[in-house]
Amino acid sequence: MNAPARTYAPVPSRRVAFLGLGVMGHPMAGHLARAGHQVTVYNRTTAKAEAWAKEYGGAFAATPAEAARGAEIVFCCVGNDDDLRSVVLGEQGAFAGMQAGAFFVDHTTASAEVARELYATAKARGLHFIDAPVSGGQAGAVNGALTVMCGGDAEPFAAIEPIALAFAKAVTRVGESGAGQLAKMVNQICIAGLVQGLSEAIAFGQRAGLDMKQVLDVIGKGAAQSWQMDNRGKTMVDDKFDFGFAVDWMRKDLGLVLDEARRNGARVPVTALVDQFYADVQQMGGNRWDTSSLIKRLR
Repeated sequence: MNAPARTYAPVPSRRVAFLGLGVMGHPMAGHLARAGHQVTVYNRTTAKAEAWAKEYGGAFAATPAEAARGAEIVFCCVGNDDDLRSVVLGEQGAFAGMQAGAFFVDHTTASAEVARELYATAKARGLHFIDAPVSGGQAGAVNGALTVMCGGDAEPFAAIEPIALAFAKAVTRVGESGAGQLAKMVNQICIAGLVQGLSEAIAFGQRAGLDMKQVLDVIGKGAAQSWQMDNRGKTMVDDKFDFGFAVDWMRKDLGLVLDEARRNGARVPVTALVDQFYADVQQMGGNRWDTSSLIKRLR
């Protein structure tokens, strides 16, 4: 998926690093380079980092510490809490290479607990840490239109916001350390319920003999409208799921939600149920299907 041409707000060129070049990180780092920043990337598979550098004209490093050395801001987007700790901590971790006063911005969808842990570790080292998970999926990353939810101190947030807007349409501080991750959990709770409701509606309409593409066009102009309906409704009708945000990733995210709910006492019965429905989809072999594949259970 190639990034379309877009206009970047004029900001001074900064020395930045980007750790993790998956389906999200690769285009996000690319937007930073195209916005005029000096970007050094790191990826666990070095060939991906080398390919990125060839495509965008930046540099690549063999370790997170090397990538972070001299960078004013280190961005990161990896898989989970353990992946995050592995690229941040230790002799080869990013914190070891960062200079005092530098900023670490983590776009991984991780736990609020690890965000607070790394915030405290960073502060003890004279560094700044912002948890900044994103919403918008691969298309949002490619188009530079992500929504970024940030937790951390106000002044460091203000410093990184204009740089992060290279790959985002909105970068918002929602509270102290960990708040960004908690806001992303709220986001995933909303999506889980919406996709299940949309799945049931489409399956119901098809059983009733309706032209569901026409029906979606009609109700999409009313109170039932949602991003999921606009972007996934018709592909659900067509039984197409070989794209988008994978079921495995959604289950990881919902696991974070359920863990946090156990800690804070929140009741999330629908979310817990939909998580088990996604487990059914995994049993059907749909680990890498888009999350809209929930409808497969109903057919």
